[in-house]
Amino acid sequence: MVVVAKHLLSPATLPSIPDQLSVLSYNVLLPNSSDGWWNYKMYDPTTQSSDIDSISTWEYRRDLIMKRIELINPDVVCMQEVSPVSFDDDFAFMKKELGYDGVQMFKRGRFRPATFWRTSKCNLVSPPVHKDRTLLTAFQLDLPEDHSQYNRIWHVLNCHLQAGPQGARRVRQIDEGVNASYKLAKKLKEDDPRSPLLVVCGDFNGDSNCGAVRYLEDGGVGPTFIEDGEPVASREKDCPMSMPLTDVVSAVLTRPEPPTLVVAELISQMVKDGSSAYERPEFCDEIVERLTFCYAKYATFTDTHGKGIDGKVMSVDDVERWLIDINKQVGRGSEFRSAAKEMGWTKPPQEEGSAEPTEKPRIPLPIVGRFEARYDRMYCTEKLVPTAVLDTIARMPCPNAVEASDHLPVGAVFQITDLN
Repeated sequence: MVVVAKHLLSPATLPSIPDQLSVLSYNVLLPNSSDGWWNYKMYDPTTQSSDIDSISTWEYRRDLIMKRIELINPDVVCMQEVSPVSFDDDFAFMKKELGYDGVQMFKRGRFRPATFWRTSKCNLVSPPVHKDRTLLTAFQLDLPEDHSQYNRIWHVLNCHLQAGPQGARRVRQIDEGVNASYKLAKKLKEDDPRSPLLVVCGDFNGDSNCGAVRYLEDGGVGPTFIEDGEPVASREKDCPMSMPLTDVVSAVLTRPEPPTLVVAELISQMVKDGSSAYERPEFCDEIVERLTFCYAKYATFTDTHGKGIDGKVMSVDDVERWLIDINKQVGRGSEFRSAAKEMGWTKPPQEEGSAEPTEKPRIPLPIVGRFEARYDRMYCTEKLVPTAVLDTIARMPCPNAVEASDHLPVGAVFQITDLN
């Protein structure tokens, strides 16, 4: 069966068809409300015409997310980067305002995927399956009586694969998730467990050349596949599906696939020519000058060997003060972990409240361009075909006054290939 996918450009609404399923994947950007004290740093102060302190609030961003989902109107919404601390309050609008009365949030971690659906369209047929940063749900559609003979089980795998130089873990994560679909199809006694009605979507944290993507598009990867200088597997990892999966966004042949991560290009300004972010990075002189300025400001401990700046070095207390000034609390991500590792710091008891940032950067780095990548992806097995694909385009670094996240959503509508 040949189906030409309808190309939609945001703002647009996905078609609603009884025996088809529409899916939206959207990395909504942690921080959410309670875990959001560093969010102003995501916004470019040199290009924002609006007040960053206002447009970076969760209330402002939540309204953008709600209006976007309301307009697209998908049957299933796969979010990434929701916070378990405030999930119920942050996304209450999904049920109250938009009618998504089915929801499942991933069980572990700070950056979690969550899947929403409307029970008026989708009936959950099995408990969701939680693997490493993947969440599998299985539905039957609530079809009109004259369509009931076509009612099959649909699988939706919501992924937020590990970021950074972690190619092997990303491959393991996607392999576990897809195998979970295969095993569930066997458990539910589907006709062909190697060809379920499976949609795989989410933030892959890698481009078309990464191991996780090649696993889906090529049908597997092995120890000869190298990513970031390391093999992604110690043995052959074969996708259990009968055929490689289809890259849904590529089904539209009239345009190049648009990027889904559009952010300010900063790394080229931070490292010397010929250096890179992962492989032996070397700071340029301007960044060294900025770091030296910060170090001199915070260093209070006198070093008897004359190290540091003017004989002063940063103590553990100085590191904590620096982190509180820029992040409002210690414990935030790689900045603190790296400093703590060097200084032998151990986590103190949790304290009530947190300090406000005392100083913004002196002079922001100028924006010299955009970094663009297609990290957010959507795939389907050969038993499905996309009938509509939704693109969202950004011309300036995200997030900004009209985009709530640094990622852009991906949406599509799917039809079973063997339906008349």
